[in-house]
Amino acid sequence: MKKKILKIIGVVVLLIVVLLIAAPFFLQGKIEKIIKDKVNNNIEATLDFASADLSLFSSFPNAKVTINELVLTNNAPFKGDTLFASKEIALDMAITELFKDSSEAIGIKSLAVDGAALNIIVNKDSIANYDIAKKDTAEPVVSETEEEGSSFTLAMESYKITNSKIVYVDQTSGMALALTDLQHSGTGDLSLEKSELDTKTNALVSFGMGGTNYLNRNKVGLDALIGIDLKESKFSFLKNEALVNQLPLVFDGFVKINEDNQEVNINFKTLSSEFKNFLALVPEEYTKSIENVKTTGKFTVEGKLDGIVDETHIPKFSVKLNSDNASFKYPDLPKAVTNIFINAAIDNTTGLVEDTSVDIKKLAFAIDQDRFNLNSQITDLMGNTKVKAHLDGNINLANISQAYPVPADLNLKGILKADVSTAFDMASIEKEQYQNTTTSGTLDLKDFEYNSNELKNPVEITTTSLTFNPETVSLNDFQGKTGKTDFSAKGTITNLLGFMFKDEKVKGDFALNSNTFALNDFMVDEVEETEKSTEKTEEKQTVADEKLKIPSFLDATITANANTVLYDNLTLKDVKGTLKVKDETATLSNMTTSLFGGKMAFNGEVSTKNDAATFAMNLGMNQFNISQALKGLEMLEVLAPVAKIIRGNLNSDISIAGNLKDDFTPDLATISGKVLAELMQTELDGKQEKFVTALSDKLSFLKPEKLNLNGLKTALTFDNGKVAVKPFKLNYGDIVMNVAGSHTFDSKLAYNATVEVPAKYLGSDVTKLIAKIDDEKLEDLTIPVTANIGGNFTSPEVKTDLTSGVKNLTSQLIEIEKQKLIAKGKDKATSVISDLLNKNKSKTDSLTQDDAKTSVVKDVVGGLLGKKDTTAVKKDTATSTKQETQKEAVKEILGGLFGKKKKETEKDTTKQ
Repeated sequence: MKKKILKIIGVVVLLIVVLLIAAPFFLQGKIEKIIKDKVNNNIEATLDFASADLSLFSSFPNAKVTINELVLTNNAPFKGDTLFASKEIALDMAITELFKDSSEAIGIKSLAVDGAALNIIVNKDSIANYDIAKKDTAEPVVSETEEEGSSFTLAMESYKITNSKIVYVDQTSGMALALTDLQHSGTGDLSLEKSELDTKTNALVSFGMGGTNYLNRNKVGLDALIGIDLKESKFSFLKNEALVNQLPLVFDGFVKINEDNQEVNINFKTLSSEFKNFLALVPEEYTKSIENVKTTGKFTVEGKLDGIVDETHIPKFSVKLNSDNASFKYPDLPKAVTNIFINAAIDNTTGLVEDTSVDIKKLAFAIDQDRFNLNSQITDLMGNTKVKAHLDGNINLANISQAYPVPADLNLKGILKADVSTAFDMASIEKEQYQNTTTSGTLDLKDFEYNSNELKNPVEITTTSLTFNPETVSLNDFQGKTGKTDFSAKGTITNLLGFMFKDEKVKGDFALNSNTFALNDFMVDEVEETEKSTEKTEEKQTVADEKLKIPSFLDATITANANTVLYDNLTLKDVKGTLKVKDETATLSNMTTSLFGGKMAFNGEVSTKNDAATFAMNLGMNQFNISQALKGLEMLEVLAPVAKIIRGNLNSDISIAGNLKDDFTPDLATISGKVLAELMQTELDGKQEKFVTALSDKLSFLKPEKLNLNGLKTALTFDNGKVAVKPFKLNYGDIVMNVAGSHTFDSKLAYNATVEVPAKYLGSDVTKLIAKIDDEKLEDLTIPVTANIGGNFTSPEVKTDLTSGVKNLTSQLIEIEKQKLIAKGKDKATSVISDLLNKNKSKTDSLTQDDAKTSVVKDVVGGLLGKKDTTAVKKDTATSTKQETQKEAVKEILGGLFGKKKKETEKDTTKQ
């Protein structure tokens, strides 16, 4: 019998175990569907999760449902935004709850949330992203497994939220609240109409409003016993203690949730009145450890919130802070801060956000003999903020770090004296209507040191004297130095309030004087991270690059006068002109300086706004010493390498633009522009004549010592690493050379030189031929000889067409001699014809004038052509014989002109 009972019990236990193992496989799909249906059919948003796991063992006799990777996503107008997300949500419930229909209420005993993020946003149209419940105007959508009226009930014994964060952003007021590293837990029976919830909370709190951060990851702790009245929707603070950093507060009151608003009535105050409580309000990163700080005096915080919260109202509130003759001293610092008086209040009497005000009736402290006093009234804090303030004091800034743990890199020093009153509103500052502001008083600062990540070296300010006027600030004296640079300035600042409160740039007009101004002192170390990867490891290297940066906070016109300006390896003397600095761009106008033994005027601009600094300049150089300029200006050597062989002075106008390297020297690969140049009082450098001698080696008559460069003018353009030179003329004594072509920045040459060579330099054959011709005009005869110059400046290659030139000239001279001989023959023929005319005169005396002319012409032409006049023969045989004699004489002359021999002529006559 006993064996039978044990057998039955064993079978029952086995069935239960099998059921517990198998149930999750049958129920899991149902659980996921129930959760998604219940939520998605009642909200204007989308709920999804990776999985819903069911376990019957880990929490037996309860069931445990775990929802993994849950995400709740908004619809319009926040479409795609995540309202809520969590890594894991675990719910414990009775096993019987799993077998209920989806129309029945399901009770949850405990809840655990891990890795949650709740993002609450109220946009500029006052629409909240958490308002996702479906409106009553539409009938609820009921799924196949759900009936109207179904809901969850909460019967939790405990809950906890770990490693989570809550972010609240109200775009209408500019308020932002963030709770990070949130750890929260609570116990209580929320199924009762009235219950108590015991909670513990720790988090880091950040809070900002209107662009100002008031809390930055401040530690907050809260132990609160909260009375819950579900019927009245009222939550009462029964026994509560909060810790802000290390400031303990107790509070009581309630929050009641109504249909259209929430009622708030909360009172709070400090538990202790020690002044150490005030230090606890300051973020720990600034106060460091305050456990061992010795304090005297009282400090109290007391406040009240009372009112409603709705779309247009916040609770009215009043917070008062008071301290009377307190002091504190850090154990590891030599000085104490004493005579501390604080009397301040933050109030809102209307419940409207913009009506918040801050009234600092007194804020004062002393360090040794130094003192500081401030009073201020700030109204309409969240609207058009209005400020009235007065401060006065005399402080050795170095004493602050002797009494208070300021950041080590702040390195405060200097003596500050101030007596300033101001009144302004933010709307006037934003609109730059500074005439609506009033500021008066004086401020003096001596021996101050300023550090900035936009400056390479600290700026030591020897003296600063400011006079505050209603609309402007007069800079009476400003003297200091940084690195090798010294400076003194005077001027006017037109927007100091905008610079201080609206992050505007410093605007004004200044006169700047300097004995030495080194641009290198304004170089900035920029740190870049480069990654080097191998097959096994990845390592990061930090590389520091120095770059010159034009300060971004300046919008000013500066009249500059510097005795010496150091720029790269250049030393500029007597620098004067106007400098306009705006938007990280410096515009220079009417700038002049002494440089390389001459004068230079320049206008243009330099900008460091982009990754690569850029420049565009017009330079006017007068009487520059060429050798000095080549040593100091790499750009000049690149543009005109021929200048290496020249000693003398240079006048030039240069227009140039391009990028600057990190040291503010031109990046030659990017520059373009044009140059007009004139050489003055020049001679060749005997050690650098290879470029010229290469040409004289090919054309021996070109003597380098006869090259005259005085007054040489040329123009060139350059771009993409190439310099194009417009045609210019050189003189080698009485030889003229016309040159044009181009070269690259690495001195590769491509030039054509046309040399007008006088014939006398072309050898003995040519000179003898000229002498034989015996013509004075040939003494000025020249021929063009072309020289092609290639290679590079240090090893030029020259090719000429001198041989063909000489050949052409010889042909020209032979033609000239031929034409000259022809001309002589014509002169002789003319003389003969004249004699014939005279001899025939007697024969024609008896004829008429016309007949006489006709007769003579016929005789002459006939004689020349070898024809006989038969009419004349018939008339007078004696005359015909005489004409034959004349014909023979003409033939003799023409034979001489065309090179025929006399005996050939005689032979022909005999034959006739």
